[in-house]
Amino acid sequence: MSLHLFHLPIALRALHAWGEARGLVSRGIFDEGLALHHLLSETFGPSVLQPFRLMVPPRARTGALYGYAAQPAEILAQAAQAILDPVAAQVIDLAALRSQPRPETAWHAGQRLGFDLRVRPVVRLASPLVMGRETFRKGAEVDAYLSHVARTEARAETDHEAGRQGGSGRDAVYLDWLRRRLDGQADLDPALTRLAQYERRLILRNGRRADGPDATFHGTLTVTDPTGFAALLARGVGRHTAYGYGMLMLRPSQKTPQSMAPAAQEGA
Repeated sequence: MSLHLFHLPIALRALHAWGEARGLVSRGIFDEGLALHHLLSETFGPSVLQPFRLMVPPRARTGALYGYAAQPAEILAQAAQAILDPVAAQVIDLAALRSQPRPETAWHAGQRLGFDLRVRPVVRLASPLVMGRETFRKGAEVDAYLSHVARTEARAETDHEAGRQGGSGRDAVYLDWLRRRLDGQADLDPALTRLAQYERRLILRNGRRADGPDATFHGTLTVTDPTGFAALLARGVGRHTAYGYGMLMLRPSQKTPQSMAPAAQEGA
């Protein structure tokens, strides 16, 4: 499998203007991931540059877009230059597109790697679910933690009446969600993996606003299947990988929890 890590500067104000001109704003909500999804698809082709992640330093006017692609920067830029929209050219500078090979041979079983990962930890319901006064239909996408709480509410009440303590906090539920999505390709080191950042974030999908979890993990994993791990990097982790989620940014492996870096800055 051919894979390349790419880096592309993004002019943030120009991105917002481009998105607004395309009608990618709903009741004052601008979804940068949605705008980038459309911009990258129109410039490079559908699914060519994904998964990706936009990193924005505090008070910066330019963000850094990282991601994975099957082709090197030179080929991507050459193909895009022939069709680049002049307005899109104000957002991205093709001359600044850079890439680094990530061949499958770079990974081996037992290899320990650090990672920084932004995800939307959601699940699709296999059956209808009642949360408070709201009922979610089968197939609906919901927060993995809220689904866990709703599914175990009756059991937790029974355990409480019996004098037992149980249940899992948000961190534990999300870590289990992540573990299941890496299973078969890599093992998480639970002592060196943490939920570094969490917030509720509105996104736009099919013209509708959707509220849900936005979580960033910092941690360490061990590769168990090199071929599967390479495929995991290429497809991303979880859902919404075409909108700025699910990209495994690899780091040196950590030895102690105290040595882990602070949370990465994201786009607004």
